[in-house]
Amino acid sequence: MPRSFLLRTSSPVLVGRSDELEVLVSTVPRRSTVVMIEGEAGIGKTRLVDELLAHPDVARLTVLVGHCQPLREPFPYGAVIEALRSLAGTRLHTVSPVAGALRPLLPELAELLPPQPEPIGDPHAERHRTLRATREVLAAIGPAVLVVEDLQWADDGTRQLLRFLMADPPPNLSVVITYRREDLAGHLPLGTAYRPPDHVAGILLQLRPLDVDAVRVLASAILEHEPVSEEFADRLHERTAGIPFVVEELLRSLHGSAARLPDEVEVPVLLRDAFADRLAGLPDLAHRIVHAAAVLGVPAGVEQLSVVAGIDPEHAELALIQLARAGVVHETRPNRYGFRHVLAQQAVYDSLEGPARRQLHLAAIDALRGTEPPPLVQLAEHSRRAGRRTDWLRYGEEAADRATEVGDPAVATGLLQRLLAEPDLPTTEVDRLATKLGSVAYAGLDQHDPVATLDRVLSDQRLSTAARGEVRLLLGRLLVRESGRITEARLTISQAVDELAERPDLAARGAALLGTTFIGDTPLAEHLPWLERVEAYLVTCDQPEVRFSLLANLLGSRLSIGDPNVLSDLSALPTAGESQAERRQLARTRCNLADSCTTIGRFGQAREFLTSGIRLAAEAGSPFVVSTARSTEVRLDWYTGNWSGLTERAARLLGEYRDLLPVASELSLVLGLLAITRGEWPAAAEHLGRTGVHSPQDAITPIAIGGFAGLARMWLAQDDLPAATTIVERGLQLVRRKGVWVWAADLAPVAVSTLLATGRVAEAAALTDEFAAGIADRDAPLATAALSSCRGEISADPEHYRSAEAAYRALDAVYFAAQASERAETRDLPALADWYDVLGATRDAARCRHDLRSRGTPAPSRRGRRGYGLELSPREQDVARLVSQGLTNREIAEVLFLSPRTVEQHVAKVLRKLGAVSRSELAR
Repeated sequence: MPRSFLLRTSSPVLVGRSDELEVLVSTVPRRSTVVMIEGEAGIGKTRLVDELLAHPDVARLTVLVGHCQPLREPFPYGAVIEALRSLAGTRLHTVSPVAGALRPLLPELAELLPPQPEPIGDPHAERHRTLRATREVLAAIGPAVLVVEDLQWADDGTRQLLRFLMADPPPNLSVVITYRREDLAGHLPLGTAYRPPDHVAGILLQLRPLDVDAVRVLASAILEHEPVSEEFADRLHERTAGIPFVVEELLRSLHGSAARLPDEVEVPVLLRDAFADRLAGLPDLAHRIVHAAAVLGVPAGVEQLSVVAGIDPEHAELALIQLARAGVVHETRPNRYGFRHVLAQQAVYDSLEGPARRQLHLAAIDALRGTEPPPLVQLAEHSRRAGRRTDWLRYGEEAADRATEVGDPAVATGLLQRLLAEPDLPTTEVDRLATKLGSVAYAGLDQHDPVATLDRVLSDQRLSTAARGEVRLLLGRLLVRESGRITEARLTISQAVDELAERPDLAARGAALLGTTFIGDTPLAEHLPWLERVEAYLVTCDQPEVRFSLLANLLGSRLSIGDPNVLSDLSALPTAGESQAERRQLARTRCNLADSCTTIGRFGQAREFLTSGIRLAAEAGSPFVVSTARSTEVRLDWYTGNWSGLTERAARLLGEYRDLLPVASELSLVLGLLAITRGEWPAAAEHLGRTGVHSPQDAITPIAIGGFAGLARMWLAQDDLPAATTIVERGLQLVRRKGVWVWAADLAPVAVSTLLATGRVAEAAALTDEFAAGIADRDAPLATAALSSCRGEISADPEHYRSAEAAYRALDAVYFAAQASERAETRDLPALADWYDVLGATRDAARCRHDLRSRGTPAPSRRGRRGYGLELSPREQDVARLVSQGLTNREIAEVLFLSPRTVEQHVAKVLRKLGAVSRSELAR
C-alpha cells in the first residue's frame, strides 16, 4: 500500500447502508413516516440521516434538525425547539391561537406566531398546550422532515412531545429519530412502548457493524480509492469491530502503512491513539484548546474555551482554525465548537492525566460561574469531577430543583439518584433527597432507575425513621405503574401506611390507594378495610385538598361496586373549591363518579358528572383528569348508541393517550367492540387484546372484564366454541376472584350463551343464579338488565328478553335494547336492520336480513336509488372495508351472511370502481 495518503474526514460514499437508504428515500418524501434508527456509538446513524436529507426528493422538503446533548441544562423540548429555530425568516400558513404558546420558547419566531395565550395556572395543562402548539406549527410549514438525533440524552419533555407528534403526525410531516438503545432508561427510546398509527408508515432500522467487505470498501473510499488488501481489511475489521467512525479515525492516524496498524486493543484506546497521532503535529495552544473542549463536554464558544484553556481569545481562535483543519473539532452550530462524535470527545478526555483533568474542571467552574442563568447541571458535574464535594451537592440539588420547576423530571431524577449515591451524606440530606426523588419521578417517564434507587435507600441506615414511611409510599406509587408489580406495590404501600403513624394525611393517601377497587385482581374483601380506614380519617380531616383527594378515591371506588348509598348521599360534596389544588381534586371526584356511573349503568348521571367534571378540570388546568374523562365519554357514547364518528374519535384519542394505561385500555375496549359490530375480526382481536385480558393483575378490572366479554362474543360469532369457552372461563375467574358481579353486565349474557352452546345447561343456570345473587341489593341497573337477558337464554322465554329490552331502553342503552329485541323474536326485523345500518352495526344488520331470508321474507334493499355508477354501494363499502382488514372471501361471506360467490362478485366490482389491481393494493 502506498505510504502517502490524502485522507478524508469521512468516506465520500455511503458504505454498507444502501438498503436502509433505499427504504427511507422511497417512503419519507411520499407519505407521513416515523423512522427510528438505533445503533451503538459510531455505527453511522448520523451519516445515514445526512444521506437521506441530501437526497433530491427529501431536500425539497422543509428539514428541521435538533440534537440532544449529554450534559444539558433543564430545558423541556430542547431538541425540538432547537429544530424549530431554523424556521426564523420563513413563512407559516395559518395557525390557530394555540400556536402562541411557543412564543416564550421561540422568541426568534415571534413575528410568525400569534400572541401568547393567557396562563392556565397548571404545569400539566401548559405542557399539553405546548404539545398542541408544536403540532400546529409543524402542520403549517408544509411538507417537512423533523430529525432528532441522540434521543438517549433527551429530556422527558422532548420524549413526550415526540410521542404526541408520532402518535398522530400532521399529514405532511415525517419524524426521524436516532438513539443508542444501550444508553436508554428502560431501553425504550420514547419512554414507553410505541406503535405507529395505521395511517403512518413506520420504519425501524437497527444498524449493525460493517462486515469485512464493507470495511474494505470504506477504507478504499477514505484513502481515495487506493487498493486495500484482504489482509489489511481483515486486520482493520478485527481491530475496529466494524464500527465506521472508528475505522475512519484510525485510518486518519495511519500515514501510509498497514504495518502500523496496532495490535488488537479496545476501541477507545484505538481512538485515543488516533487522536494523539493527529494532534502530534499541532502546537501546544491547539492541545490546550482541544483539552478544554473535551473537559467542557458540550459545544462552547471561543470566550469560554479560552478561559478554560487559560489563553487569550485571539490565540484560541487561531488554535480552533488549526484543530478544524485537522478534523479534530467542528463548528457544531454558529460560533460553537465541539467534537464530531462523543467517542472522539471521550478519547481526548481519557488521554488527560488525572491532575490535568482536575485543573481543567476547576477552570470550567470559574468560566461558567458568572453565566446568567448559571448552568447548574454543568457546574454540578464539573464540581463532582474536580472533587469539590460540597459544591457538587449544592449545585446538584439546585439543578434538580430547577429541572423540576421547568418540567424536566429526567434531569432531576438523574441528579437526585447520583446525589443519593454519595457516601457519608447526613441523615437530613438523605431524607430530603429521597423524598424529592420519589415525588419528581412520579411525574417522569423513567421509573425503573428511581425505583431501584428508592429501594436501595430504604435499606440505608442513614434514612431516618420519620422519612422511611414517606419514601416507601412514594416507592409504592411508582411500583403501581410497573407491569407485573401490583402485588409488590400493595405490600410496599401497606408497610408504608404502618410506618406513617405520625403522618395521618400520608397514611390516608396510602390507604386510599390500597382501597381503590378497580385496579388489578386483588379481591374486594381486601380493599374494603382500607376504604373504611379512609372514611374514618375523613371524619376529622380539616385539610380541604386532602379531603377532596380522598373523596375522589373513596366515592369512585364505592360507586363502581354498586354501593347504593353513594348517589343518594352526595349532598356533602362541594361544587367549588377555593384553591386551584382543591378544584383539581373536585374535578377528579366528579370524573371518577362519571366513570363509575358508566360502569354500573347510570348513564344519565354519568353525563351530568362528566359535563361538570370536564369543565372544572379545564378551568383548574388538570389535563390528566380531562384525558380520563374523555375516554369515559367514549365508553358512555358506546353504551348509549352515539356512534357517529365514534371510531375515529376513539382512535384519535388513543393516539394521543397511548401511554396512559387507564385511558388507552378503555379506548381499546370501545374500538374492539365497535369492530365486532362490523365483523372486523382482526381489528377487534387486536384492540381487545389491549384491554388487560392478558395481564388482569395489572389492568383496570371492569375494562379487562369487558375485554373478555368482547372476545367471547367475537369467537361465538365465528362459531369457535373452544376459544369462546376459554375466554369466558378466564373472564369469570377474574370476576369471582374480585367478587364484584356488578362488573359482569357484559360478560354474564355471553357466558351463558357459550355454556348453552356447549351443552352445559346446568352450569349456565347456576351461573345465572350466581350472577343474580352477586348483584342483589346493589345499585347496578346495567347488570339487572343483563340478568333478564341471561334468564331469557336459559328459559328461551321471549318475555325475559322483552323485560331486558325495556330495562335497556330505560337506561338509553339502545344497542343492547336492539339486541334483546332481536332475541325476543321481534316481527319488525326490517326496521331493526335499517336501525343497525344507521348505527353502523353492519354485521348485525346483515344478520337480521339473513334471518328474514331464511324465513322466506324478502329482505329490504339498501340501495336507496336505482344505481351507484362509479360509487360504491353500501354493500360494496362493507366488502371493501373487510377486504382492507385482510379477510378472505369466505370470511367476508360469513360476516355478511352472503355466499362466497356473491362476495367474489362484490370484490371484483370494488376493485374495478376503485382502480385497484389487487386485494393488497386495496388494503393499502
